[in-house]
Amino acid sequence: MVIELKTGKFQPEHAGKLNFYVALVDDVLRREHHNETIGILICGTKNDRSVRYSLGRSASPMAVAGYTYDRLPMAEKRVLPNEGHLVAALEWAERADSDKFQASGPVQA
Repeated sequence: MVIELKTGKFQPEHAGKLNFYVALVDDVLRREHHNETIGILICGTKNDRSVRYSLGRSASPMAVAGYTYDRLPMAEKRVLPNEGHLVAALEWAERADSDKFQASGPVQA
């Protein structure tokens, strides 16, 4: 399963990018015993007609769902990380990737 999160409104090009990720997972990670790879795009808002046309010819199962943080029940809001925690986690992951690259050196073609 491939899940992509977009903070804004659904754009048709998001479906193309999700399709790319699904194809990549199918090619690199999926094995014969795995079920079909499913792509899920979660975005701030969506227009059902745009989604239908964007996904209409896709050979892979994909879905688009909207979300609104403000409508979450208070119990769910409390367990979600706040913006500061998310930024710190992303910065940590970026530093870790950079450290790995520096330790191993550039990949030779």
